[in-house]
Amino acid sequence: MTEEVQGQRPLAGLLVIDAVSGPLAALTRYLAELGADVVRVVPHGTADEFADCAANHGKRRSDEASIGAHLAAAHAVVTDSSSDLDLTAARIARPSLVTMAVSDFGADTEFSGWAATDPVLHALSGELSRSGIRGREPLLPPGELAYQCAATQAAFALVTALYRALRTGQGSHIDFSALDGAVQALDPGFGISGSATMGRPAHLQSRDRPVRGFQYPIIACADGYVRICLLAKRQWQGMFRWMGEPAQFASPEFDNTAFRYKSPDLVPAIAALFANRKRADLEREGQEFGVPIAAVLTFEECLASDHLRERQAFIEVQLPSGRAVMLPNGVVSIDGARLGPVATLDARHAHAWPPVTAEDSLPFAGLRVLDLGVIVVGAEQGRLLADGGADVVKVESRAYPDGSRQSYLNYGLSVSFAAGHRNKRSLGLNLRDPAGRDLFLELAAKADIVLSNFKPGTLEALGLDAGTLATINPALIIADSSAFGSSGPWSARMGYGPLVRAATGMTQAWRYPDDPESFADSVTIYPDHVAGRISAIGVVALLIRRLRTGKGGTVSVSQAEVMLTHFAKDVACASCGLPADAAPDWPWSIYRAAGEDEWCVVTVRDDTDWLNLASVVGVAGSGDFATSAKRIAAREKIDTFLAPWMAARTADAAMRELQAAGVPAARMLRVAELPDFDYYRQRALFRTEIHPYLAEPVIAERWSAKVSSGPVVPNHPAPLMGEHSSEIVSEWLDRSHDVAALVAAGVLEPTDPDTIEKANIGAPTRQ
Repeated sequence: MTEEVQGQRPLAGLLVIDAVSGPLAALTRYLAELGADVVRVVPHGTADEFADCAANHGKRRSDEASIGAHLAAAHAVVTDSSSDLDLTAARIARPSLVTMAVSDFGADTEFSGWAATDPVLHALSGELSRSGIRGREPLLPPGELAYQCAATQAAFALVTALYRALRTGQGSHIDFSALDGAVQALDPGFGISGSATMGRPAHLQSRDRPVRGFQYPIIACADGYVRICLLAKRQWQGMFRWMGEPAQFASPEFDNTAFRYKSPDLVPAIAALFANRKRADLEREGQEFGVPIAAVLTFEECLASDHLRERQAFIEVQLPSGRAVMLPNGVVSIDGARLGPVATLDARHAHAWPPVTAEDSLPFAGLRVLDLGVIVVGAEQGRLLADGGADVVKVESRAYPDGSRQSYLNYGLSVSFAAGHRNKRSLGLNLRDPAGRDLFLELAAKADIVLSNFKPGTLEALGLDAGTLATINPALIIADSSAFGSSGPWSARMGYGPLVRAATGMTQAWRYPDDPESFADSVTIYPDHVAGRISAIGVVALLIRRLRTGKGGTVSVSQAEVMLTHFAKDVACASCGLPADAAPDWPWSIYRAAGEDEWCVVTVRDDTDWLNLASVVGVAGSGDFATSAKRIAAREKIDTFLAPWMAARTADAAMRELQAAGVPAARMLRVAELPDFDYYRQRALFRTEIHPYLAEPVIAERWSAKVSSGPVVPNHPAPLMGEHSSEIVSEWLDRSHDVAALVAAGVLEPTDPDTIEKANIGAPTRQ
């Protein structure tokens, strides 16, 4: 990569000091790929060079002795508990500095001294309670999903604070908790959910794991398995035609998603159709009939696919040992160029930033956003900007409603939708009418940002491609997110999170070891929420560049490549024929506690953890169990004394006893239990919002990260479809005199009166 290209990266000119060890160090990798000069001041040696390279490639190495010179010029400093840097003194000396302290549990609760591992975060975030199959024990998700998603959340918080500091001259301190990040970015129980849930909140789900094959069926075929997602009416009708229009399923009731789920005969009939066909043929036929479908691939099959090869999704790098490995080639494309990891440079481009012009305010105050996003990814990328003070206008259409409008309520609103679209306004606009397209272009000329996550080619077909938008507004930032990216053999596929997981090998990995058909990822919504955050990180990076250049740009995200980035260590290991570690030590598992279907995670990271555990449980800590290798070999013997010890205690009591001894352990929390759990109350992560058209309150995250200064996140209820159509056209374009004619012509689509009536009936009684 040339120095000239490196200087064009949107965060070029920013200096970030990174003093973070472990998986959360990946948070500054995102900034490094976007062009920031990230100086890493932690020990060079690491026990796992694969993990170290995955999290830190592209950062400059330094040491504590030379940190002073870097600190004087830094825009941000990120540390963990192992660092001796005095962040308070640094902020006093330079009020515009952004600082972040990362830890497992934050700095302000009784849990701050506790230790976490990825399984611990899964247990306390509510994710573990939804992982597995009904009637069996919970199942630990693969990889380091909790930490990786938390690192993405931290990166968004950091880049947002940097943008605010550059605009206002006011720095801030972020107290970042990995548990907070995992709860928000992995699979938030109180966030927006997929359309298959009909908007029902996760906390109302069964206490048990989901039934086998729930929601997104995985069906055997001639050479493996495929997964289908029949969500929209038109998708079911395509499936019906593919099946030969059997009379058994001809009832209009099958157009309803909930009705299809209840049919005991539908999936077996589809399975009979698929049984003798191969995966590739089924994928091709599915696309012909408009049915979302993907082969269930292994991780290795995914890495070897023509699609990823054509997209140049991997790059070769060299480990300190000299071994050459492959890493994911970045997670975003900016202005059409993939921004993969860069070789470490001794110096990066320095830029003079413009004088501060904005008042101290919410970071995105004053920005105008046209949000074309749908379902979860689309909801999240816009909601994050709206929570930060932007005027986010959700552009909707009656003919093609957002799948998240599919609801258990008959007026297109739900608790899920309310969580995902708070602080937005809704504009009903018929983009397929030439006058509607022209009106959108007028709005785009006044906007700062346009967001979308349609299948590639959709906006081009509407005449709203990035080139057209940039021509009318060169300062416009345009973001798109899709399942598999805008190029490559898979780009034309209809993509949903379950299909992305199937195609990338995650579904295969998320199984019980003793049951090859125990696919257990059926209710998770990963990677949707975290992909929305990746898109938002790219948008904020371009906003930072725009402060300096006045020019806009484009950011593009592939959800499949987001997932592969989270498995960067596995990619590196697979590239040289090595398996990733299944369990780093033992115990590293889930144990049944006293009570009905109650469980506790216990994890041992090293010999110290083992000695602490052995002391609590009352067994000898040496001999057969003295090393990690010996413990893994003796796992069954260890479980014979740990299981009865756990069964005699409640999960909560066991967790507290073990954590007091320094052992990472956690009870399995259900989503409904999170708001009342001591950690979340002390951390004040959740807040209760009252929506004018919902009978039940909406529980939602209070902030993206705990920041020392700045106004609180606003609380405006999510809109009905088209609720603000007239006022948006009047405010943005000063065309109030045209509203009636636009409505009469079917161009502008205000809220349907019938919807308003239904919403009022469903609204809570007011005193």
